[in-house]
Amino acid sequence: MSDSPAPRGEGRAGLHSAVELIGRTAARRWGDVHEQVSYIGALAILVKLTLIWCWRGLLGSQVRFRWNALLDQLVRVGVRAIPIVVLVEVFIGIILALQMAPTLASYGQLEKVADIIAIAIVRELGPLLTAIVLSGFAGASIAAEMGSMVESEEVKALRAHALNPYHFLVVPRFLATVIALVGLSVVADVVGVFGGLLTSVLVLDVSFWGYIDATQAALSLQDYLTGLFKAGVFGVLISMIACHEGLSVRGGAEGVGRATTSTVVKCIVALIGTDAVFTAMFYVWGI
Repeated sequence: MSDSPAPRGEGRAGLHSAVELIGRTAARRWGDVHEQVSYIGALAILVKLTLIWCWRGLLGSQVRFRWNALLDQLVRVGVRAIPIVVLVEVFIGIILALQMAPTLASYGQLEKVADIIAIAIVRELGPLLTAIVLSGFAGASIAAEMGSMVESEEVKALRAHALNPYHFLVVPRFLATVIALVGLSVVADVVGVFGGLLTSVLVLDVSFWGYIDATQAALSLQDYLTGLFKAGVFGVLISMIACHEGLSVRGGAEGVGRATTSTVVKCIVALIGTDAVFTAMFYVWGI
């Protein structure tokens, strides 16, 4: 006995359900895209306002720059992060040396381990890993602190006294994060190369001066500058995302916790994505 065809009404209902599902999915996707574009736009506006107040504070005569606040943030963001950055980069140098040694030894090029470690750390891993460490060390702290200020209405009090919160709160943290990340990247480069040197000399039987000479020959001024340029951009991303998340806090202590978590996640995604874009651009341009 053959199956009877489905009633016409059921076919139309199924088509209607499929079209409705597609429409809802498209609406959700469009909502996600719109939210991301709005977030990027809000960050761009924050960067613009921050740069304007940096200009007014540093070069203008009507606004006094808060040097004490900048120094406090430099100590908090930069100096206190040195131990964890040193520890991470030493381990990275050791890991790179031990991972690359078997492959290079099979080709009789074990001395090339110095070239690989130097270029990888100075151009990529030094600034990137330092930025990731700083996003958790300083970015989350900035977001939590500013979120607490929003919830305790300290930001409203600043506005009530005709004091701009961007000048008093955002600018010192912005400059401190950028300066600290560039400085910490220099420390990370030195320490990372030292970790590779230590492992190569003590474990892989590579000559000490041979390693030093190979490192100097492999690196150029361009390598240092590209790494420091990335570090500066990473500092802008971390500070702006952290300040934006902190100033957007709603919902009391729970909102502060969400902002802290969101800051770390968004910073890491933004850092890796930006690094990939710059690496591709430098590769195409031959830098």
